[in-house]
Amino acid sequence: MSPRQRLLLAGCAAPAGVFFLAFWLLPVLRLLALPAEKGWGTYFVVLTDGRYMESMLNTVLLSVAVTLATLVIGATVGIYLARRSFFGKRLLLALLTLPLSFPGVIIGFFVILLGGRQGLVAELSSQFFGERITFAYGLLGLFLAYLYFSLPRAIATYAAAAEAMDLQLEEAARSLGASRLRIVRDVWLPELAPTTVACGAILFATSMGAFGTAFTLASKFEVVPITIYNEFTNYANFALAASLSIALGIVTWLALFLTRQFGSGQAAR
Repeated sequence: MSPRQRLLLAGCAAPAGVFFLAFWLLPVLRLLALPAEKGWGTYFVVLTDGRYMESMLNTVLLSVAVTLATLVIGATVGIYLARRSFFGKRLLLALLTLPLSFPGVIIGFFVILLGGRQGLVAELSSQFFGERITFAYGLLGLFLAYLYFSLPRAIATYAAAAEAMDLQLEEAARSLGASRLRIVRDVWLPELAPTTVACGAILFATSMGAFGTAFTLASKFEVVPITIYNEFTNYANFALAASLSIALGIVTWLALFLTRQFGSGQAAR
């Protein structure tokens, strides 16, 4: 490479380097350094304070539950749509993936319209049972909102993966007398395993960091993104907010790392 070409390449790379330094590297370094201003114990506050530990456990358990439910429902619907042809199929798929265009706040609002204090369920329960039943602001409301937000991604992913499956393997298994359950176990599951691992990792990471939906609904069930928001907005406790952000990032990164390792092991086999 000539000196002129090196200079041109450096000139093209300089804006990207400045952007990376200003908007990623420096903020991350500042985030990592902030907890030390209040003592090194601040880094471990999520392990030593019961409230923050509960918030982290709530977030992890909710994310795991949403991920598993989404994978099961998304796989069922996605495979069915990929294997069946019927009138209105494209319209149905478009409607099922419509929530992809909604931000989390809007989805939280949908849940409030259904299960909030002035929602449909509250109105009907008041008329029939004399008591207003609500579920939007607790665990069930968050679970349904996260599920609604995540399902379109799983459905679209599984539909594409099912369409790309090798039908010859299934036909060979059927010709050898394999039952439907055996085909699912020995053909479908291995074929869809990489999709399941990748999709599950994305769903878990998205649920762990979801803020808009939680901000709308999490008044009775606290999750880490809301805890972080309260710490630096309501209490101006930037060091603690940074510590919780680091803990959330580590848990999410660890889940993604283990998923990649598992996916690599599956591919090797």
